[in-house]
Amino acid sequence: MAALTFSPSQSAAKLTDRALDSRPRAIPLKLSFPRAARGRTAIVRSSHGSQTLVDDCSQASDVPLLTCSEAVERLQVKRRSWAGKQRYLAMYSSVVGGIVTDPAAMVIPLDDHMVHRGHGVFDTAAIMDGHLYELNQHLDRIIRSAFMAKISLPFDRESIRGILIQTVSASQCRKGSLRGVKVVTSSVPIKPPQFATMKSVNYLPNALSKMEAEENSAYAAIWLDNEGFIAEGPNMNVAFVTKEKELLMPHFDKILSGCTAKRVLTIAEALADEGKLLQGIKLGNVTVEEGKAAEEMMLIGSGVLVRSVVQWDEQVIGDGKEGPVTQTLLNAIIEDMKSGPSTVRTPVPY
Repeated sequence: MAALTFSPSQSAAKLTDRALDSRPRAIPLKLSFPRAARGRTAIVRSSHGSQTLVDDCSQASDVPLLTCSEAVERLQVKRRSWAGKQRYLAMYSSVVGGIVTDPAAMVIPLDDHMVHRGHGVFDTAAIMDGHLYELNQHLDRIIRSAFMAKISLPFDRESIRGILIQTVSASQCRKGSLRGVKVVTSSVPIKPPQFATMKSVNYLPNALSKMEAEENSAYAAIWLDNEGFIAEGPNMNVAFVTKEKELLMPHFDKILSGCTAKRVLTIAEALADEGKLLQGIKLGNVTVEEGKAAEEMMLIGSGVLVRSVVQWDEQVIGDGKEGPVTQTLLNAIIEDMKSGPSTVRTPVPY
């Protein structure tokens, strides 16, 4: 998976071998305790900008004062102890002006607005057989998100495109990005349309929604909009197949316009024209009753591609198995990633 991030003071392109972690790692100003997978750190800032990092498992008198090289060495040791977890393969940073492949060097300045203000935007693109999938479409969306977030880009579009391709090449990643999952209805308030339609780094509601799902033994939580219609998941779109073989998808006026979702719609149109698996396609308001009564339900996104949903809350969807339309769309997207037109496949020179 290729991720591209912009904040007011820097840009970063990072390559990981799986979808981005949904757990929050927000670091507020002043004294903070960011949620992390392993251990906790307190960041203490003074009004003059000085700061101290304190492990909450240690007494203050035991905290060593580290040199930069000692801190990097500790980071490298810590990273090696995380073997088997999510791997980060390469990162470009405008702060250092280059690409690094050592995860210990993949850092963002603490005073960056993306870190302590949540002012940043990002996007992701899948990699299949040495090709970035829908790179241009993802670039268009992150540039649009940056404009909406009032972030001035440090490079022009072609420079950003070139940096991302070079970062993928340095990573040597040629393929990165469960079938039949359960979802629940999210109780976390959905972001208002002004923020939901841009892909910003302010993903705290998304992370809380994902965590709520995991606490209920589910894969994702589904948001409803302020009128009670089905909206989206924490980092994916949602679609349904009715008993009349019509593909239903919530329109994009209040939610993120998913690149993969729009590509799925294009592929689904061809299926509808054939009249075999689908009889039609509809974008619009979808009620919870319509969704739960559907024959098939699916999650769609760069990370999940097309993932079948077999249960929503206590309601089994269809016959409780992955449906034929979902299977066909998943296979079609994978084939599109492998041998689709040049408009969706960008070769990476390794």
